[in-house]
Amino acid sequence: MRKKIIIACLATMAFTSCQDNFLTVIPETSLSYGIFFKTQADFEQAVNSTYAPLRSIFNDRAWKLGELHSDNTYYARNPLFGAVDATENIADFAIPTANGVTANDNVLQQWRQDYLIISRANQVLVLIDGVDFDPAVKANLKGQALFLRAFAYFELARYFGAVPLHLVPVTNRQEAPLPLSKVEDIYAQIEKDAKEASTSLLSKSKQEAGRVTSGTAKMLLANLYMVQKKWAEASTLLSDVVKSGEYSLMPNYDDAFTGTSANKNNAESVFEVQYMEGAAGYNGNLIYQIVPSPITAAELLPITGTSNPQSISGENNNIPTPDIIAAYETGDKRKDASIGYVTLSQSLRADKKYPYIKKFARPHAQQGNTGQNFPVYRYSEVLLFLAEALNEQGKPSDALPYLNQVRTRAGLAATTATSQAELREAIFKERRVELAFENKRWFDIVRTGRIQEIIVPYGARVKANPANYYFPAGSVPPNNAFTVLGQYYGLPAVESALTPNF
Repeated sequence: MRKKIIIACLATMAFTSCQDNFLTVIPETSLSYGIFFKTQADFEQAVNSTYAPLRSIFNDRAWKLGELHSDNTYYARNPLFGAVDATENIADFAIPTANGVTANDNVLQQWRQDYLIISRANQVLVLIDGVDFDPAVKANLKGQALFLRAFAYFELARYFGAVPLHLVPVTNRQEAPLPLSKVEDIYAQIEKDAKEASTSLLSKSKQEAGRVTSGTAKMLLANLYMVQKKWAEASTLLSDVVKSGEYSLMPNYDDAFTGTSANKNNAESVFEVQYMEGAAGYNGNLIYQIVPSPITAAELLPITGTSNPQSISGENNNIPTPDIIAAYETGDKRKDASIGYVTLSQSLRADKKYPYIKKFARPHAQQGNTGQNFPVYRYSEVLLFLAEALNEQGKPSDALPYLNQVRTRAGLAATTATSQAELREAIFKERRVELAFENKRWFDIVRTGRIQEIIVPYGARVKANPANYYFPAGSVPPNNAFTVLGQYYGLPAVESALTPNF
């Protein structure tokens, strides 16, 4: 039972209090400060709930904001359905933004889910040291809460830049609006939390499957250092992860990704978001949001393998672009593992054959109900980050073995790059195909300063040849496509109405 708690207890929790000047009344039928956070079990349940928003983030938002908002994927235009503006605007780099805010709902929901993680983590962290229970268990739970808070702030900082920095629970309306903290201050807090988490958390071999580990915290901290170009600090942490012996590449690339009920938290997994197929409500449905449509039940069946395939109409997104397809070298085994093809009989395009993201299409029992975990950090990324960090320190010969481990698994020869500049480009390209559709591409473009270099010509290709990017005859991108090319998304307009600070 304990081994399933990471999934079974991922339920929304509300912690409330009722207080006046004379009397505190605690409702016995609801969770509250007064009757909760008293035992080890209470804190275990609270930490479990802190993981819960990750399911929504990676099923519904991260692929839009991190992958669709790049040159890796686009949407399959269906003019009979009509535009899904909030999502298409992300793909088209055309999110309406004024005075630093946007009404885009995907942006709003990402913001809210990250702050939900933060609020739950804060509740744990402010109280856990005041309750007496097993010190080892306490350290592990505290480490998980610290990691999750750091991870949520890392997402917010990369999406928005300056954001409010909440480190204690908000107990009333007056405490909710905080000034925007500088990106540097957010990064400093992430570093502090991740460092402490890395020393508090258990190693993967000792941790309950599905929970974050000391290696996960080191990877997050290394990721932060890569963004900050602190190459030496990043390489030290990444070397620790490699030397730990806790992780290894799966022999076959396709096996790095989980099935709907098997192969989860495997040797290559540094951290993955947990889903569970079935009626408990912990399932995902990602493939149904990203498979090209309109697709008939017969066309969908070979992709999902369900017992009750049903047609999907409308307009779906995250369709691999010709650009990412062309990025694979001849003989790269990752291409067939990552990208499949389906012919849509109801498509309005002359060419009715579409690519789809095959690595996230795993057989499952019921339509719209999948249990495949989503990879946040894989060991292959540890190796590629380490290669990059070493190369940026002027050590290309030290970097080569780590890059070539990834290439060898893909069935490719060792890279021919030798100079620092050549190897820098080789690693950048390798990250694109190794981590394709795992929501890394936009962040790689931003942290390497390549928005103008990559997105501008990509947008020109889409506008010049819309048929190549899944537009039927007569349909074209909107006039404002590829005009909003900033590093950050606008802050959510709904939230801005609640605070004087942005």
